[in-house]
Amino acid sequence: MYFLYRGLWDRGYWRSLPERFGFLPRSLKQTAPGAVWLHAVSVGEILASLEFLRQLRTELPQTPVFVSTTTLAGRATAEAQLASLAAGVFYVPVDYVFAVRRVLRRLQPAVVAIAETEIWPNLFREAKRSGAALAIVNGRISDRAFPRYRRFRALFRAVLPAADVILAQTGPIRDRFLALGSSPERTRVAGNFKYDFQARVPAEGSPVVELLARTSPDRVWIAASTMPPAHSGDVDEDDAVIAAFLAAAAQLPRLLLILAPRKPARFDEAARKLGAAGLRFVRRGSLESATLPPLPFVLLLDTIGELSGLFALADVVFMGGTLAERGGHNILEPACFGKPVILGPHMENFQAIAEAFRAAGAVLEIAAAGDLPAALLGLLQDAPAAEALGRAALACASAERGASERAARTIRELFVNAQPRYRPAQPWFSIAWPLARLWEWGGRRKRERDLRDQKKLDAPVISIGNLSMGGTGKTPCVLWLARALSARGYRPGILTRGYGRSSAEHCLTVAPGAEVSAEQCGDEPRIFVRSAVAPVGVGADRLETGRLLRNRFLASVLILDDGFQHLRLDRQLDIVLIDALDPFGGGGVFPLGRLREPLENLSRADVVLVTRSDLSGMAALIERAVARWNPRAPVFRASIRPEAWVENRTGAEHPIARRPFGAAGAFCGLGNPQAFLLTLRRLGVDPLDWVEFPDHHRYRPHELRHLGDQFRSAGVEALVTTEKDAVNLCDSADDLLAPLPLFWLRVAMAVERESEFLDVIERRLGRPGPSPRAPAGC
Repeated sequence: MYFLYRGLWDRGYWRSLPERFGFLPRSLKQTAPGAVWLHAVSVGEILASLEFLRQLRTELPQTPVFVSTTTLAGRATAEAQLASLAAGVFYVPVDYVFAVRRVLRRLQPAVVAIAETEIWPNLFREAKRSGAALAIVNGRISDRAFPRYRRFRALFRAVLPAADVILAQTGPIRDRFLALGSSPERTRVAGNFKYDFQARVPAEGSPVVELLARTSPDRVWIAASTMPPAHSGDVDEDDAVIAAFLAAAAQLPRLLLILAPRKPARFDEAARKLGAAGLRFVRRGSLESATLPPLPFVLLLDTIGELSGLFALADVVFMGGTLAERGGHNILEPACFGKPVILGPHMENFQAIAEAFRAAGAVLEIAAAGDLPAALLGLLQDAPAAEALGRAALACASAERGASERAARTIRELFVNAQPRYRPAQPWFSIAWPLARLWEWGGRRKRERDLRDQKKLDAPVISIGNLSMGGTGKTPCVLWLARALSARGYRPGILTRGYGRSSAEHCLTVAPGAEVSAEQCGDEPRIFVRSAVAPVGVGADRLETGRLLRNRFLASVLILDDGFQHLRLDRQLDIVLIDALDPFGGGGVFPLGRLREPLENLSRADVVLVTRSDLSGMAALIERAVARWNPRAPVFRASIRPEAWVENRTGAEHPIARRPFGAAGAFCGLGNPQAFLLTLRRLGVDPLDWVEFPDHHRYRPHELRHLGDQFRSAGVEALVTTEKDAVNLCDSADDLLAPLPLFWLRVAMAVERESEFLDVIERRLGRPGPSPRAPAGC
């Protein structure tokens, strides 16, 4: 009802309703856990968090950070200020369980951070149930709010203990959190974000800077964040500013006032007041087309997010919200520019900052609106006094820096210890849970049967597999291992099932580099074959296929692709891959999650390889989780290294650094399509359009014609896909997509501590023997 009512006055509230009920844009959907969600309620919290977000990008460079806000002005500010810092901006969901769960499922955060004081019971509870860590950063409870909060302390005592950490701005604020029920061990003082404001001058080409260059005022006064009366009889700060400007302009005829009302809803009212007072003024929103009046005049700043940089241009700043009974606003931004600041008596919401500035003599405080003209003229006409006050303000603002960095380090610590998990929606959860138990039971029976009937080949076998459904990088890992073993003197062969092949042959053995279609052997086996690294055996019966491969090509070691669950074939080493972008398959066994078997079965692994570790900040978390289930297995990290752009029609290869196309559209059919998208973006390719298909998808002519039409309408110049998708294209794919050229990305795996990894394998296999002669007729 609240939002419906607000929408009567501003339709933006009605347009925000889908997001407020949890329906976030598809562009924000994360296919893997490990994001950070920061909630900052409005403009002040957004601006205060800028340096914190910059520090967070330094601490967690591979982690997407999403920012939610409550107000329309906060959303506009976030979109303007956070383009390079946040992966997405959205309205925070209303505190209903269904809305909060939708957002958590969409973002899959590892950490939820709340700026200042936004204590929502369902948000706190559901964040913890999702496995995310929960933090209150820059925590603040004002003098005015604390008595109201105490009346509801029974509620807060049930909610605040859910926070893993509360970083309060000051000691007295920490005491208030403790009085409301927070944990003493988890509540500490970390300082105030607002002290970390980075003074940045207006952008080059700013219309306001150009205005000053054209008009050359002698003095510039900024009246910042002015507020209407809080009640009948209270001060209207716009009226007070107008009266002070009239008095000052009489003595300073080349004075410019920049008037910045706090709320966008007040812009038109401020313009009406200026006109009624007979003042010459121009609105910032129409500045480019307006004719500038002669000085003295007023620039009405009717924009969002621009004020903080303009403080650099001021000679004196009056901070609004301090004459009206509004609790004050942040004076640190002008102070960081070394500007003298005039305050009214009301700074209840910023008491600690106000007290520090008063004690240092770093602010000029007035008692009432009638004192503003004299205080203003005193500073405008006494430049040495104004400069001394500005220096004191800068020194005071600089003394307490570091809160943002401390908070970012704390978030990183929470991040690497969190274990986010996907929680399906009801009623699916109730249906999937018993089915998952049935799957576990069936998997357990199959493992027991396979181990009972297990057979052994006369050559050592290395299994490469995973616990989860979908792609973890097994194909590039198999190719990397085959090359590495060849370099150490082994004669590797590759055993694979050949998923999706249509050949009638029960077992198929193929020489390296031979011509074979994906229909004959499957998409991944075809990649193995055309890499010409090792002979490949394809067949559901890996025992029989392995014997054929051994007899025909004299392989001294067999690499079993996707073999962790294929226990009917004995192996000397089990290498288990965990995708850092989606490490634990949603945390549940299929169909509740995407795990093939429970996580505790990692105990069977001999070596664990964390793939795509360069694309995620979760590698350390994964390593700790593996140690809990399998402390004996060494854990290594790997990344996927792009090697070349390959033109599909001609096979011509182009260096990664010299991309042979401009604007691109991308498509793929992978177990984890997000990995391909992230790789493209790291290479500077941000697709204009993006289409996903199921894993192992075979592309039909009508699909490619539709893709071509879709991408051409999006304005792309070329298409990009993966090697796996390229081998699944139908005949004449390039003609069907013409005139758009198609390129695929050739990649290879790079393993950290490679020599150590291979030493582990060699100790299991033994040193390679001399190469035997091939049998006659092979």
